[in-house]
Amino acid sequence: MTFQLGAYSFGNTPLSDGDGLGPTSQAIRDLLETIRLAEQVGLDFFGVGEHHRHIMPISSPSSVINAAAAVTTRIGLGSTVIVLSTDDPVRVYQQHATAAALAPGRVEITAGRGSGIDSYPLYGYPLKDRDSLFAAKLDLLLSVNEAERVTWDGPHRAQPLRDALVVPRADPPMKIWLGSGGSPQSSIRAGNLGLPIAYGILNGTAEHWAGIAAAYREAGRRAGHDPARLEVSVATHGFVSDDGRAAKENFYRHESSVLRTVGRAVPDRAYFDANYAPGGMTMVGEPSEIADRLIAFQHKLGHSRQILQMDLGGIPHREVLRSIELLGTSVAPKVRAELG
Repeated sequence: MTFQLGAYSFGNTPLSDGDGLGPTSQAIRDLLETIRLAEQVGLDFFGVGEHHRHIMPISSPSSVINAAAAVTTRIGLGSTVIVLSTDDPVRVYQQHATAAALAPGRVEITAGRGSGIDSYPLYGYPLKDRDSLFAAKLDLLLSVNEAERVTWDGPHRAQPLRDALVVPRADPPMKIWLGSGGSPQSSIRAGNLGLPIAYGILNGTAEHWAGIAAAYREAGRRAGHDPARLEVSVATHGFVSDDGRAAKENFYRHESSVLRTVGRAVPDRAYFDANYAPGGMTMVGEPSEIADRLIAFQHKLGHSRQILQMDLGGIPHREVLRSIELLGTSVAPKVRAELG
């Protein structure tokens, strides 16, 4: 196994004077610069996730992935995640296959139901159908990825497909991951289908998540799938700085701020401190601390990729770029020396 290290983003709208939010267009320009730097410093993968909020404005991950595919040459790119329940699977495939034409073998899709629900009223889908929408659309997406002519009939579609031509094609076919917040249902679904799974982790312990990953692998084994296909990816918050203590103080301000902005309850400071410490799930600190924590976590979970969200809550873009630089030049070499 080759362990991959990278980053992901939902966009990070900069703060304007008075701590208001600046233009969402700047967040998109900043993100493209971040992806280019991630490649330059040797990171393996950059994911672009879907949200529909002013503070996280990437509502069309595939558009950013296409732009990034045109200005990079090596780094892996993918949606982390695309909210498949409220999208059209054929269109999702076509948009990502367009990027794959520019970046052969480097583009992936991670499809999920979405951690937020903003896209459901926005696109006119009932939230009560969230799971059945995802199940049907995932089945169609997998069918489209397998062959350029598709015959498919199922719920939540106005009419069936009959030998429909779907182009352009990704060559080779794209890897499709199932995105999950850790629900047993999602783990079992991914295992039964033999799909790699991508966990979005905000809290908990390594032991807790190792148990969830083990249940996924067991479901895949029982379904008769090759264990080598049962890959696990992990997405967590994280931030790397030359000064570990300052990094934690800085990240706390921005992480707690974004929770307030999206209307979630903000835990007390002790919660954040525990999450930022060894054993916690937010990877914040100086390079050698982060490398040691990533290595220890991988030994317990056995995952093949970890990506960090660094740009949240209006963290200044220059600080995000420095964090990306340190992740690629200082953290990654130590992790690769240990994990391969």
